[in-house]
Amino acid sequence: MNIPAEFDEIRPYTPEELPQVFEELIADPAFQMVVSHVYPDIPFDMIAAKMRKCKTNLDFQMAFGYEVAKKVAKTHCSSVTIDCSSIPDRSLSYTYVSNHRDIVLDAAFLSMLLIDNGMNTVEIAIGDNLLIYPWIKKLVRINKSFIVQRALTMHQMLESSRRMSRYIHYAISEKHENVWIAQREGRAKDSNDRTQDSVLKMMAMGGSGSFIENLKQLHIIPVSISYEYDPCDYLKAQEFQLKRDNPEYKKTPQDDLVNMHTGLFGNKGRVHFQMAPYLNDYLDTLDQKRPRCELFAMVSNKIDNSIHANYRFYPGNYVAYDWWLGEKRFAGTQYTEEDKKKFEEYIEGQLAKVEIPNKDMDFLLDRILAMYANPLINYLKTLDNENE
Repeated sequence: MNIPAEFDEIRPYTPEELPQVFEELIADPAFQMVVSHVYPDIPFDMIAAKMRKCKTNLDFQMAFGYEVAKKVAKTHCSSVTIDCSSIPDRSLSYTYVSNHRDIVLDAAFLSMLLIDNGMNTVEIAIGDNLLIYPWIKKLVRINKSFIVQRALTMHQMLESSRRMSRYIHYAISEKHENVWIAQREGRAKDSNDRTQDSVLKMMAMGGSGSFIENLKQLHIIPVSISYEYDPCDYLKAQEFQLKRDNPEYKKTPQDDLVNMHTGLFGNKGRVHFQMAPYLNDYLDTLDQKRPRCELFAMVSNKIDNSIHANYRFYPGNYVAYDWWLGEKRFAGTQYTEEDKKKFEEYIEGQLAKVEIPNKDMDFLLDRILAMYANPLINYLKTLDNENE
């Protein structure tokens, strides 16, 4: 396939490019060290030989990405499940727009679950702020990721967004690949999931039709991701306090690596992916003569409501809701005293991991409870709105 040259800087590697990139990775001492950590009992030469046998990006995903995701699911989760019954036609390619909890695992688990259901994996939108070493950038592009460029001037950002939108449209319509993109830049640290204006606007830039027609071409399916436990919850709470105490505070690349490692190897309990109804069915009901800003708000709101309405909840969500709001609304119906005690002990253990000066326990507790309560609060609001 002759992929337009304008995408060379951001797109995944093509199968023709893989052999050279494999050799560059195999020769990289930093990559060798990471591989020895992930596969401590397998000689590196065997891993290198396995890489060289991969002829396509999907081969690589099946040989390594799928295998690692399965291992993480088995070792660090109680279960990882999906309901993809809302997909209208499995022969089409889709853009999965989801809330974002884990830097690595959201897309990795989604691809794993799609494979298990006889479907293709996803091309992944990933911010270049996470590509802190050359080997990481190479690895993610082998793994069907395309690069979202950050830290640009306003003019550069506009052109970068246009190019990325053109690429996503190209990936869906010409490459027949699925795409995964988070509904906002970065994770919603407090789990108050909202579609970011810039993400929706970017998606509609590609194509040659109207705002609605361009979105329809992407075959969008909103996806709700629910983790019973977020291993990074204490790191997110810690970041909230650091930003509160110093408005200039910014995470370092090392902080991102700690978040990736903690997310991968921490306990996540039950994990569920719920695909919401196909967005095109809703887009077909809209009057395209409405002002663009009005249509934009309606679509953004629809994606939010679709994600909020399809969360899966665990006892901890209900305990956090009552604890955070000082209520007993769900006591005895959605959680037992034993559930409550278990969650309280979990939170206590997570707070103990925070290591910063002037540790504000009340503030940190408030932030962690918000993370577990907010999905339920948004779900209840969506339910109320639907019943009005």
